[in-house]
Amino acid sequence: MVAPQPGAQFSTTFVGWRYEVVVGDPGPPPRRPTPTDQERISEDWIAGQKRTEAHTNRPLKYALYALAGFAALCLLLWPIRILPGILVLGAFLVCLAVTLPILIALLQSRQVMRERVATEQRRIERIRASQEQELREKQEEHARRYTEWQGRKRAYEAQPHWYGVSVPAGVGTVLVSGGTEVGWSAVLTTIGASRLRGGGDLTVVDLSGRAVTADLTSLAEQCGVASKVWVLPADLTTMHLGTNLAARQRARVLAAVVRASEAKSDPDADQRLLLRLLEVVGAQASVATLTSGLRALAEPTSTRDDDPTLRLLSAEQLAEVRQRCGSDQATTERAWELERHLAPFEGLGTRTVEQPYAQVKVIATDRVSGDVAARAFGTYTLASLSELLDLRSGSAPNGTVPWSQTVAVCGADVLPAAEVDRAIRAARGAGVGLVLMFRENDEDESAVPRLADDHCLTVVMRQPGTRPAARMASRLLEGGTGPDDQPASAATAPDGESGAAGESGRAGHDLRVHRLTEVIGEALRDTAADGHHKSGSSNPAEADTTPVTVRPKAKAVAPLDLVKHVRSATGWGRATTQASDIDTPGDTGRVRPLRLDSLGLRNLPPTAMIVPGDGGLVLADANPGILTLPTATLGTVEDARAGLASFDVPQEPVPDDDPPPNLGPPPERLDWRTT
Repeated sequence: MVAPQPGAQFSTTFVGWRYEVVVGDPGPPPRRPTPTDQERISEDWIAGQKRTEAHTNRPLKYALYALAGFAALCLLLWPIRILPGILVLGAFLVCLAVTLPILIALLQSRQVMRERVATEQRRIERIRASQEQELREKQEEHARRYTEWQGRKRAYEAQPHWYGVSVPAGVGTVLVSGGTEVGWSAVLTTIGASRLRGGGDLTVVDLSGRAVTADLTSLAEQCGVASKVWVLPADLTTMHLGTNLAARQRARVLAAVVRASEAKSDPDADQRLLLRLLEVVGAQASVATLTSGLRALAEPTSTRDDDPTLRLLSAEQLAEVRQRCGSDQATTERAWELERHLAPFEGLGTRTVEQPYAQVKVIATDRVSGDVAARAFGTYTLASLSELLDLRSGSAPNGTVPWSQTVAVCGADVLPAAEVDRAIRAARGAGVGLVLMFRENDEDESAVPRLADDHCLTVVMRQPGTRPAARMASRLLEGGTGPDDQPASAATAPDGESGAAGESGRAGHDLRVHRLTEVIGEALRDTAADGHHKSGSSNPAEADTTPVTVRPKAKAVAPLDLVKHVRSATGWGRATTQASDIDTPGDTGRVRPLRLDSLGLRNLPPTAMIVPGDGGLVLADANPGILTLPTATLGTVEDARAGLASFDVPQEPVPDDDPPPNLGPPPERLDWRTT
């Protein structure tokens, strides 16, 4: 494993995407305040006051009329000499004396009437000013709330809907339980995109028998990142992994290979025997030379002339091997078995040449070789990587960035459990990220300690059968964080009776499947290739005609460039781009709940995964094409919630029977005094 460039920036490692609407719909805008009816002096009130005044002044007016009539009569009687002038003058003076206080009373009554109307007018003005002040305050409050509503509306419309699901801090191993080849391909491509973005190393051990790394290598080539693919056993001669280890490490690796093929073997005894041979033939000797030494032990009487296989050893080495290892029957029989198990590795590293640095490395097994060969080659590869990780843990500096280098193993269930556990410990000690993909959880419960480890992130994908699905559903319910979680035995109910268990099992969990996850998963479920393309492209014709600058060392890929390359170089990106109209903002019909039971786990979309989240389990999508959507972001849901907390403004409830709200800012305030 070659270290990347010292200046490379290692980003967060993502395993999938989570659909979440962090900012809720703010609803209709706040209702604009409506001005109240302006207070005015009622004409009826004025008329009533005038009637009251007229009724009060009526006697005085009658008195004036009487005085005026009496004065007029006296004036008429004076010319005809009925009344003398002195009496007429006296009558006029008397009438004038009586009329004067009556007129003063009438004037005072009119003044009181005016003052009463003026007082009422001032009261109305004070009420009107108070109403205008209240309206102004309501309009200012409406403007503030409308501005806040606009901010929430913009945040709602512009917010991402797909957030990255990253490996939490302190977690060094990701355990993927279940899944199909297509689902594994999506997970590897998503993790690989994270590593390419950060400039980190990625090594994939593919024991699935299918080319699940086709999209990954195609993406790496499109990004200008050098990649290397070894398909075993065809490329065994060009692979140098483990050939430069010390004698003790090589002996342990080869003993682990024998143990994988023969469960009853004694790995310690085999390791001691192989170590003695390596001390004689050399730590860097080929496996063919090592098997020649085993043949010398298996046939103590054979010479170099009798058996051409022994000619790989010199006469001195042949004698020293038999002297140091002995020639008893137990050693002879064991040598035969070791030679038989190590014979497929005789061509290992025999044709290796100096190769350029490869940031993405894939070691895969041929599907035609069968499960036995996959177990042997996979054990050798994983054991060699473990030894290299142990060496790195002893020499790595204290500031080693976690997940700067990542190792992924597809089909880890075919490997011995002891080697898997040792790889976990070695990766943790070296600060290297490890991704282990199992087709199903072990029936003998050997994986339970791994699932319960705080340093491991458990990811559940589609389960292959009823029994593994029931076991996994039981474990998920037992590990639930909600207070209303049901007993695990409910998950093992028959399919026809699992509805209640599934509904209750979702308590405290956020398990919602988006329509895009189902559509893309079903569209690409049978697209896993049977063979690997050494060029690193799933479409060799396109790879040969596309000019790409290859980076000689690890270097980060810009996010926008990575999005462009995912869209053009992977089937996930192309299919997701075509189906992007499914990701409609605000359409709640695109999401459906998931039953957390045996039936629900068996019918998961190929790219769906159940991962631990904040407050319970959440459902994520491993589809790397989601990165190409305009509603996707590299941030997490937790970061988004923390950043958008300032938009959490309570909304005013709007009754259903009210008229539609007025839109837009309030108009200019009317002056009701001029209307």
